[in-house]
Amino acid sequence: MIRLLVVLLLLAIVVSLFSGLFFLYRDRGSGVRTAKLLTWRIGLSILLFLLLLIGFRFGFIPGYSQ
Repeated sequence: MIRLLVVLLLLAIVVSLFSGLFFLYRDRGSGVRTAKLLTWRIGLSILLFLLLLIGFRFGFIPGYSQ
């Protein structure tokens, strides 16, 4: 379950990144859409980081021991 959520978040981050690149090129850097999409990417990245931290803390994602 957590693995699927992580993969979906990574895909959403990549889609947001390339959408921002598309609008940056299309609007010649003067549009608001690029900033909104990059803000979404940052929010999704923070959400992914927190999800990974919670997953490690509660044992949903096992750690490696040597």
